[in-house]
Amino acid sequence: MVGGGGAGGGLLENANPLIYERSGERPVTAGEEDEQVPDSIDAREIFDLIRSINDPEHPLTLEELNVVEQVRVQVSDPESTVAVAFTPTIPHCSMATLIGLSIKVKLLRSLPQRFKMDVHITPGTHASEHAVNKQLADKERVAAALENTHLLEVVNQCLSARS
Repeated sequence: MVGGGGAGGGLLENANPLIYERSGERPVTAGEEDEQVPDSIDAREIFDLIRSINDPEHPLTLEELNVVEQVRVQVSDPESTVAVAFTPTIPHCSMATLIGLSIKVKLLRSLPQRFKMDVHITPGTHASEHAVNKQLADKERVAAALENTHLLEVVNQCLSARS
């Protein structure tokens, strides 16, 4: 299932995915540089955290595959909530849970603990969206998955910078 650039061996599910152009870097404002001014977390900041996550199947980022988009990120800093909808490249993508887990881990490692995170598949874009969403919403299953050293290694590969 996973090809040469991915996490294992075998055939690619989506051998020729559409590749999208990366969005530009966000300009830093004077207010953001001022350490005396509280800086709230917004959708663009969350998008910047997850856009460079590597796809487990292709040598491309989730942004380049249009799996994550800024318009599908919702943040309420006052309520300490983040919601990210991601769109697998094909409706039967077997990597959907791994992609969602990678997004969730990136956010867990990057955001203050006060944030409640909801990482889910964009409605109507995956054949098993309800099952995948249920797994991603279950804190105990996510914690158990991260105790699996092989799975954690694959997630860390998705989160590492490409050379």
